[in-house]
Amino acid sequence: MNEAIRVREVRLIGVNGENHGIVPTRKALEIARDAGLDLVEVAPDARPPVCRIMDYGKYKYMQKKREQEAKKKLHQIEVKEVRVRPKIERHDLDIKMKRARNFLEEGNKVQFTMLFRGREITFTTRAREMLLSIAEELSDISRIERHPTSEGRRMIMVLVPLKTGN
Repeated sequence: MNEAIRVREVRLIGVNGENHGIVPTRKALEIARDAGLDLVEVAPDARPPVCRIMDYGKYKYMQKKREQEAKKKLHQIEVKEVRVRPKIERHDLDIKMKRARNFLEEGNKVQFTMLFRGREITFTTRAREMLLSIAEELSDISRIERHPTSEGRRMIMVLVPLKTGN
């Protein structure tokens, strides 16, 4: 930018995008100063390097704004957890599935964690069937990413929404 440009001549692009051709660097700096703007090297690898006359502060400001807008539109997929137990009542399970359905509709993954306490660990087959039935009931908006697997005193299954294309 400005005095940091050390080459003898540059290809100069004007304020409105017009091409001034190959110009000595000193003359390009004078043109930029007369306009009250900066001389910015936009393609340093070209022969000769391409420089543009612009308001560098405004350029950086607009670039930052564009990045912020792009970040706003980006949706982060989160993994939401729903914990259940093997002896859960049907109504309680319906409430948990309703919550999971809302998470899936928002575009998030849902991890169902079946917790076993004490002697409940003997009900692993029943728990697996319960998790698979949950997946079956939510199959209209999701699919199984990770089938029910036992990890110590818990069994985990992960569902992903269909609309995200996963």
